[in-house]
Amino acid sequence: MDFRGIKEFLKDSLWIIIIILVVLLVNIYIISFQQVVGPSMNDNLQSGDIVILNKLIYKIRDVRRCDVISFEQDSKNMVKRVIGLPGEYIEYKDNYLYIDGVKYAEDYLDEGTITKNFKLEDLPGNYTKIPDGMYLVLGDNRTDSTDSRNFGLIKKKDIKGKVSIRVWPLSGIKLIK
Repeated sequence: MDFRGIKEFLKDSLWIIIIILVVLLVNIYIISFQQVVGPSMNDNLQSGDIVILNKLIYKIRDVRRCDVISFEQDSKNMVKRVIGLPGEYIEYKDNYLYIDGVKYAEDYLDEGTITKNFKLEDLPGNYTKIPDGMYLVLGDNRTDSTDSRNFGLIKKKDIKGKVSIRVWPLSGIKLIK
């Protein structure tokens, strides 16, 4: 192959190379797909669901209560809901969430969901309030979830992104709130 042939090949392939680079950059920095594993987010998300993860959002704004997030814990990618924010005291009493002593309605949970009583200081780490840069996360299926009650608070640096849309199964495509 002569120089002219290589030049033509590169010219013809350039658009493919650019598309591949753009897709890779989008996947690394902006969005990616993730599979939900396990029953901890039932009934809002099921094991096997595939979701789109927004990796850019927490560079623009802070993590908010009720966000469904993906984070790394013990080399596993997990999907849970943010319940407690930095500076707060969290307690569950008589199946209700209390934030700094004020009752908070969890509208995203199915009726009949039971959350056993616990206080922030009962979690690993024995905190009196949630430290800066840390969050309390729980699965929506409170009776079958490995979450902050087991491994403690998570660090902001471990959060990969916000779960935005369920795309699989196709019959269940929806925005995640």
